[in-house]
Amino acid sequence: MHVGILTGGGDCPGLNAVIRAVTLALQRECGARVTGIERGFHGLMTRRVRPLAPADVAGILAEGGTILGTHNSCDPFRWQGADHSAEALAFARELGLDALVAIGGDGTMDIAHRIHRLGLPVVGVPKTIDNDLPLTDRTFGFDSAVAVVAEALDRLATTARSHGRVMIAETMGRYAGWIALEGGIAGGADVILIPERGFEVAELAALCRTREQGPEGHTLVCIAEGAKLDGGLTVKDRVAGSPDPLRLGGVGHALQQQLQPLVDSEVRTTLLGHVQRGGTPTAFDRVLATRFGFAAAQLVRRGEFGRMVALQGDACTSVPLDQVAGRSRPVPDEHPLVQTARATGIWMG
Repeated sequence: MHVGILTGGGDCPGLNAVIRAVTLALQRECGARVTGIERGFHGLMTRRVRPLAPADVAGILAEGGTILGTHNSCDPFRWQGADHSAEALAFARELGLDALVAIGGDGTMDIAHRIHRLGLPVVGVPKTIDNDLPLTDRTFGFDSAVAVVAEALDRLATTARSHGRVMIAETMGRYAGWIALEGGIAGGADVILIPERGFEVAELAALCRTREQGPEGHTLVCIAEGAKLDGGLTVKDRVAGSPDPLRLGGVGHALQQQLQPLVDSEVRTTLLGHVQRGGTPTAFDRVLATRFGFAAAQLVRRGEFGRMVALQGDACTSVPLDQVAGRSRPVPDEHPLVQTARATGIWMG
């Protein structure tokens, strides 16, 4: 058996742990040949591959990023303005691939599903710091991102208390608020603003003024990049050809500008940005990524293709790719974490 493996979309901690687990499990249990495709689906288009042996994946469990490289704007079905999927499949046949393990988020899963339908058997592995893929309770990379947010809020809180400031931390997450919600709770935020819940700046300002005069003296705000200020998204860039052409960012600074005239405290903003997706994975993500990689290898061994590995409860299972492709998982209004935040006094709009 000859199996290809690629990492698509943005990088995140835990990708190398999956590559390692898939490679070792397939080679140890069924003697499969494993080929790494470099820079995601871009490697299928530009014919960039490399063999993966146990020695090639030794010592990478704790490394951030991906040894194969990745690409977040190469869709073979619309690459350079045209459909080049036939070329990608032809190269896969030339390599003699019997199956492909695609590791990525919603965009990667959508492409993987379409490639599977064209005849190349595919198994998906859910990766995104945004934790917004449906039918899986967790994606690897999310826990590591939340840990970064929590530590940042811990540090911002000391400055907020010392100076009596309103400190705003902007997180990633695109159109889902999972990072801001869980990171905000873990970091002791006083306010958490997510895309799924609207808010009024005037009401937030009133809360900040109350805290200015009270024993707290400061306010710590955690806002997701997709939170809607004035009812709309804050877009910093557009990338043609990407599965998701909008690049969000800057809502924290925009909120600062609107909030500052309404409060006495100084308002400062920190954009956490790509530090959330870099660095070494947490222990949780190392274990989850390893479990996902092993589960993906078992699906390949059993010939169960067109499916994505998923975590449901504490069980590692799989779900049909067609139920994941092109879909997302926002934060439900009555999710237990939302209820927890409200009950512990966190203002969410």
